[in-house]
Amino acid sequence: MALRDISFHIEPGEMVFLTGHSGAGKSTLLRLILMLEKATRGQVLVDGRNLSKTSSRMSAQVRRNIGMIFQDHKLLSDKTVFDNVALPLMIAGMRYADIRKRVRASLDMVGLLSKEKSWPLALSGGEQQRVGIARAIVGMPPVLLADEPTGNLDPNLSAELFRLFKQLNDQGVTVLIASHDLALIRSLGQRVLVLSQGGLVDDISAADIAGGGAT
Repeated sequence: MALRDISFHIEPGEMVFLTGHSGAGKSTLLRLILMLEKATRGQVLVDGRNLSKTSSRMSAQVRRNIGMIFQDHKLLSDKTVFDNVALPLMIAGMRYADIRKRVRASLDMVGLLSKEKSWPLALSGGEQQRVGIARAIVGMPPVLLADEPTGNLDPNLSAELFRLFKQLNDQGVTVLIASHDLALIRSLGQRVLVLSQGGLVDDISAADIAGGGAT
């Protein structure tokens, strides 16, 4: 979905939901922030840097400051849970002792430390999604993006994951989550951006959400 005339600002440490109908442009917006796509017009600014003018060499450095959680997990089935989570740190060339410490801390945060030697296919859907979260946060990024992270989960698991996102946000991580689960969004009382047909049609404050202003 092509995006048009979208303009908004997210403060460091803020938690924001992105919602709208299927095909509204939520995934496209996240892909622009992650530089998986480039804007043909306008600017995408992250920490003051215009991503539209960022060189390919600098793109990798910018991406290291952004954690991304996909709906389909994108786990490597031939690698253990530990190695899946460790992959970004291995690519970055970090020492193994530091990798081990970071990976175990991330798995502990998502409640899967006991599964570090398991294979992804031996895990439930909710556990696989939590491995994806652990991999996204293992590099301690200041920004976390999530694209429909609870789309394939039951309500209880969805609520559990949203609580985990809130926990990360409470620790200072800026969080932007694309989701169509309005009930869960309301329950957290955070700011909501609403997309429709590629445009931003509403920007609902946390105060309005808490007061029942979302529709």
